[in-house]
Amino acid sequence: MEFILSFFSKYPFFAIFISLLLGYYFMPIVIQIARKYNFVVSPNKRTSHLGEVPNIGGINIFFSFLLTVLLISSPDMLINAQFTLIGLFVVLIVGFIDDLVAIKVSWKLVGELIAGFFLVVIADVRLVSLHGFFGIYELNIVISYLLSMFIFIVIINAMNLVDGIDGLATGLGILYSLFFGIYFYLVGEVFLSIVAFALIGSLVVFFFFNVFSKGRKIFMGDSGSLLLGYVLNVFVFSFCKVNAEGLIPEEYIMSAAPEVAFTVLILPLFDTIRVMITRIKKGYSPFKADRNHIHHLLLGFNWKHRNVTFFLLSISFLFILFAIIGRNFPTGLLISTTLILSTILTFILWHFVNKRLYNTPKSQ
Repeated sequence: MEFILSFFSKYPFFAIFISLLLGYYFMPIVIQIARKYNFVVSPNKRTSHLGEVPNIGGINIFFSFLLTVLLISSPDMLINAQFTLIGLFVVLIVGFIDDLVAIKVSWKLVGELIAGFFLVVIADVRLVSLHGFFGIYELNIVISYLLSMFIFIVIINAMNLVDGIDGLATGLGILYSLFFGIYFYLVGEVFLSIVAFALIGSLVVFFFFNVFSKGRKIFMGDSGSLLLGYVLNVFVFSFCKVNAEGLIPEEYIMSAAPEVAFTVLILPLFDTIRVMITRIKKGYSPFKADRNHIHHLLLGFNWKHRNVTFFLLSISFLFILFAIIGRNFPTGLLISTTLILSTILTFILWHFVNKRLYNTPKSQ
């Protein structure tokens, strides 16, 4: 057993294969259970799939991911992460209940706050510094809690909202986990690296069934998207914290760590902010569901889900590269440049959307 733990501590990226094998083994079982107990989603005006599709893929992601982490992490690592794992379980339950009975937004928010409380307050995984942004470095404990909870809710719901077409949220999760997993490996954060690579394996399995499988197609549901958002919060807070503490090799310190994290996650964050502002301007609730997300706009060009997903993943990959390039930019430069680029890209997209609508013949 000690040999196994030592091996994965040195080579945490092998966690991908463990979670992938577990996920691939359990997925048919999860699909069978979903169909047996009617854990499925039927086509409606906001969806484009045919027939009833199981929507509890998040359960398979959770178990293959968690089992991998439990199998290859040392007891000390697991003891330190016990409250983080409790929060993860809470958010999974919230998402699963929402998949079954579609709970009110307010109750869903309460569940997210409880999960966030376990992570931010009890597990003490939070934002501790702004790294000089707005001239602010170390945060007052109360401000740290409040800001961390706000960021937690934003990220977790941004990943929930971006889960609108096949493979997009999962593909983004794979990209983000790869970025953070490699970084945590380089700076010696073994457990976080194991977590990131274990998540990748679980997501790859789901991505295959969700995007490429026909007879055994499955959706991740809120149980999956909220779980993904929760783990990304762990990565973001931990990433910023290790850079703030400065206890890592100097060549890996990123002076603009919060801005780097924001740039890495820019696609779901910017799209969520844009959509909510648009809804408020129209007099609607910012939580009112619509088809105004960037993936919906791209589907308007008659692209297939797969095409839209890989296009947006390519854009996200370029932003990740830009984040790495700008990791030590002067304060505010990286985030302002990222916002400007995102705004320009959005205006270009809207230009082509409006042009298409204008040139589309009206029905008689």
